[in-house]
Amino acid sequence: MSEVNLDRLRELAGHLRDAVRQLRELGQPPREVFVADPRVTNSAKYLLIVAAEAALDICNHLAARRSARSPEDYADCMAIMAEIGVVDHDLRTRLMRMSRFRNLLVHLYARVNDGEVHRVIREDLGDLERYLESVGRYLKAEI
Repeated sequence: MSEVNLDRLRELAGHLRDAVRQLRELGQPPREVFVADPRVTNSAKYLLIVAAEAALDICNHLAARRSARSPEDYADCMAIMAEIGVVDHDLRTRLMRMSRFRNLLVHLYARVNDGEVHRVIREDLGDLERYLESVGRYLKAEI
């Protein structure tokens, strides 16, 4: 196994935290106000992609450095995080769902419901913060 690059993980964690901070600001208005402004919804979709990509880049880095197998897809990378002890089963399931939502945003963007984007911002961003905390505990390092 090769060495984990903490500097790279910290950089990715910074991108993730910044995206989450901006998403929280964008998600403050009520759902009706949020979905009525395409600039806000489109910004939120982009930031969700950035946040998910940063989380997945962290995942892929750890999977490559600490796992006996390669992930089959993004959701499977989060399963590997549970297998090697980075995240618990519940967080793994929630992060797998986030990975699938990222795929929807990137590949089936015309089908994305803006109300669902608002719900994700309001209800699921904490999962990304818990993920970073779990990675830090796993590595016994600040990221």
